[in-house]
Amino acid sequence: MKTNFDEIIDRRNTNSTSVEGFRQYIFHDPDLKLPYRDEELIRMWIADMEFATPDCIVEGIRRRLDRRIFGYTRLFSPEYYGVFSAWTEKMYGWTFPRGDLYICGGIIPALNELVGYATDPGDKVLIFTPSYTPFKQAADFHGRECVCSDLVDRAHNGYFEIDFDDFRAKAADPAVKLLIFCNPHNPTGRIWTEDELRAVGEIAMENGLLILSDEIHCDLLRSGRTHTPLAKLFPGTDRIITCMAPSKTFNTAGLHFSNIIIPNEKVRAGWHAKHNFNVNPLALAAATAAYEHGYDWLMELREYLDGNFALIRDYLAEHLPKAVFRIPEATYLGWVDIGAYLDERTEFIPLLFAQHAGVLLEGGSTMFVQNSDTYIRLNAACPRATLREGLRRICDLLNSDVR
Repeated sequence: MKTNFDEIIDRRNTNSTSVEGFRQYIFHDPDLKLPYRDEELIRMWIADMEFATPDCIVEGIRRRLDRRIFGYTRLFSPEYYGVFSAWTEKMYGWTFPRGDLYICGGIIPALNELVGYATDPGDKVLIFTPSYTPFKQAADFHGRECVCSDLVDRAHNGYFEIDFDDFRAKAADPAVKLLIFCNPHNPTGRIWTEDELRAVGEIAMENGLLILSDEIHCDLLRSGRTHTPLAKLFPGTDRIITCMAPSKTFNTAGLHFSNIIIPNEKVRAGWHAKHNFNVNPLALAAATAAYEHGYDWLMELREYLDGNFALIRDYLAEHLPKAVFRIPEATYLGWVDIGAYLDERTEFIPLLFAQHAGVLLEGGSTMFVQNSDTYIRLNAACPRATLREGLRRICDLLNSDVR
């Protein structure tokens, strides 16, 4: 590999949420005391990577810095659309009209806006659970009831599927107007098959639902796999809004830049009425460089993550054999059922691991809405030495009497 993914980078004193913000974010207690110094903690929680952002992006930002003026910036030139649409054509065999592309500071802010444009008071929002918590929070923010359809792991082997009977019944509720869909799915790591995607789209449209398809993890696949945008399978509809971003793929979340593809006129009208169309000039330069020059780096990243997930599988099989884990088809997040090792009195899983193992992770239904009580989510996008130490601490704790 040209990239040294084993490099350990010190992120302290950079105002990193991962390093300096975990007390507020996970525990809602900025004064929380732990028996570990902060530099001793293993961070496997928030979904950014411990890898350096690709050199091509740093160079793209540097070239823009050399222009020396950073005034108000918008997408006037067709260059970015050309670069991004070439990426979606190459990676997924799908493109979209230039007029459907909007830029937002992040997919979470976009969801918070879009729910308001896509629903009215009294409407309900449907999600699949376990779920990325901001999906529910976007509904809550607008006072919309959130309806959950639990995914099922029929064989209890880590392979989650949609319960289509349950989904169909809940989508038929006349008050349900919006489906927030995660493709690929966070936290289970599923890449939905084309048959599954068609069924989701057909059920939603038969019942008049609009779909917000969060596809932020679409490039973070295991080697040899491919992603299918939901909108690709329904080219004649305007009822699918697609959200993508370079942030997860290239570790640029702090630049706050995402692609929101909105073909629906009603939703677009709301966006035009309230949205600020200015973009960060450095973030635009970074995204352009990523999609134009980042492919080779991404292929190396996928290979390294393949190795990390193989390590997790083998380590858990040896040291925590009752845990249920399957290598995810997508994302850099492992979803592990540790219920066989938890004391029934365990209330908040992240605090257990922070206090007694010095590992920061997310887990349980307080963080993934529901259908996740005994699960932890492990961020595997870190150097292999860090991953090994994190796994050792997790397994040592769960094999001890302190749980």
